[in-house]
Amino acid sequence: MTDITKAGTFRLGDREIHRMGYGAMQLAGPSVFGPPKDRRAAIAVLRAAVEQGVNHIDTSDFYGPHVTNQIIREALHPYADDLTLVTKIGARRDEQGGWIPALSRGELIQAVQDNLSNLGLEQLEVVNFRAMFSAHGPAEGSIAEPFSVLAELQKEGLIRHLGVSNVTTRQIEEARSIAPVVCVQNHYNLVHRHDDAIIDLLAEDGIAYVPFFPLGGFTPLQSSILQQVADELAVTPMQVALAWLLRRSANILLIPGTSSVEHLQENLAAAELVLPEAAVEVLNSIASESEPE
Repeated sequence: MTDITKAGTFRLGDREIHRMGYGAMQLAGPSVFGPPKDRRAAIAVLRAAVEQGVNHIDTSDFYGPHVTNQIIREALHPYADDLTLVTKIGARRDEQGGWIPALSRGELIQAVQDNLSNLGLEQLEVVNFRAMFSAHGPAEGSIAEPFSVLAELQKEGLIRHLGVSNVTTRQIEEARSIAPVVCVQNHYNLVHRHDDAIIDLLAEDGIAYVPFFPLGGFTPLQSSILQQVADELAVTPMQVALAWLLRRSANILLIPGTSSVEHLQENLAAAELVLPEAAVEVLNSIASESEPE
């Protein structure tokens, strides 16, 4: 059994959690829409993750929609005391599975209520506001109005902690001027390193950074070099990419997702992978080729 504690812990809100977590997005159907092909397999993955020590699960009620949260409830409720469920709001799905911004006060309140209902909770541990100003990553625009709604719901006791997702530095600062932010969730990986400065700034303030798409945006050449490093270490490219992220900064929390127990074991094993300095140099040389936008 993999010892994920070797990756260490970091504080998320007022909880100390293992840095290797699990992302539930792939538990829904194709394109994160509709039910999974095998619901029993999805339940098995969640239970296996928790049995392996995972105590941080990232989800959203717009996965499915509703499907992923309902599967989490079926698999894990009543939840272990140390399990931290983190959700996000700011979008909804249309009948064809399209992603539609849902930023009005009513939509945000309804999203929180849907998450509470489908997860079977009276209070959400962490809610990330996902900015939906662009389909291609963060884009500037004020998030004060929607984030203030979440701050109100936090004061009402429906949410314990707040975070932000798909955001710029300016939006993080804006959110922090309204209410404490315990995590930032953005696209970041070995070659997509536009958030380097953000990660370092958050680390100084003890705020968690949760990267998604650990292999997203690689060129064929970058992928081939990553594969070469993985072959030399007798591991998978995904394991190398995850191990590099764990090494990058102590405030990084990982949420790799999968619908397969076998793949889950592979991902979690990255917590035990120590990259040799020579491998790190090669990997960092890949990263240096990816210039910030």
